[in-house]
Amino acid sequence: MTKTIKRLLPAALAVLLVGCAIQPADSTTTRYRVALVAKNNRDSEFWDAVFTGAEAAATEYNLQLTITAPDDEEDYAAQNQLIADAVEDGAQAIVFSAIDYEANAAAIDAAAAAGVTVISVDSAVNSDNVAAYIGADNYGAGRMAAQSALDGMEGALCVGLINYEVNGANGRDREQGARDAFAESGRAKITAAVSTHPNAASARADTLAMLRTHPEINVLIALNETTAVGAAQAVQQMQRADDLWLAAFDSNIETIDALQTGAVDALIVQNTYGMGYFGVESAYKLLAGQGSSVEKSNITATRTITRENMFAMDKQKALFPFGLSLIHISAPTRLRRISHAVFCLKKNKYCLVLEKTKKWGCVMIYSLSK
Repeated sequence: MTKTIKRLLPAALAVLLVGCAIQPADSTTTRYRVALVAKNNRDSEFWDAVFTGAEAAATEYNLQLTITAPDDEEDYAAQNQLIADAVEDGAQAIVFSAIDYEANAAAIDAAAAAGVTVISVDSAVNSDNVAAYIGADNYGAGRMAAQSALDGMEGALCVGLINYEVNGANGRDREQGARDAFAESGRAKITAAVSTHPNAASARADTLAMLRTHPEINVLIALNETTAVGAAQAVQQMQRADDLWLAAFDSNIETIDALQTGAVDALIVQNTYGMGYFGVESAYKLLAGQGSSVEKSNITATRTITRENMFAMDKQKALFPFGLSLIHISAPTRLRRISHAVFCLKKNKYCLVLEKTKKWGCVMIYSLSK
């Protein structure tokens, strides 16, 4: 196994470096100032992918890009202040993901009134002053999560919903999509639902409480990355992987691992890199007088990924938004201790992580490509 890894790593690193080679922008191009105001600045594979996409577009279009976010994903007031700060600092466009559909609206309207172009990504805001939206069909994604359980489980379904925001458009729309799909099936009922704090520890605690209070639950739907991680931890702790279906959102190394080992049964994965890239690209086009090429609503792809299809190339690209390759070293049919080799790009640094872990007989090689 070690010899195989050593042979693969130089080639993977070459792919990584070639993938990062970006042609320099024309120095005569006007450098527009764009601010990306996200939901949080904590370590998050979701937001890392969004930021990487945004930075790639900023480099390609010769933009001056700043990225800010509040410390707490529930702090819409801090996010509103960051919007005001961006306007004061001279941003000509703001790419924005709303924490609160209603409470962020006034700040966005004020920015637009000051002449700033506003593009919404990931999570919408209740404002008519948004020039374009780039993100998933969240209602449809919620239906996809429910449908994975309906397809994967027989008989009556007792469902627990793990949401993460009570006032954001994303969580609201995903939950409604899941509820509607289950109701239409005629064989599922919502047994319990919780809106937890947007961190894995809270989601884990709330999921454990739900499963202990309602042991009849045989389906869980976790509606974003952090709730997915927490719910998977709870399923593992309760040893419910064999009799409970967990459909979770987004691609995180913990949930991908849980998908392989059985605690997670389906991942609903968004094009996070594309949200960042196309959000910043749209800002450039709108500022540069190319607004006719920017659609008002741009729905990015969402895919359902299961253990059965996760090794397909299109699913690998969705799971690993930096153009990751999942390379088989041995057939994924037996458990054994292997090295988990990971290349990643984070904060402009390449890092190699070697981790001994009990997994399927394969090795994951992370590499960046456009």
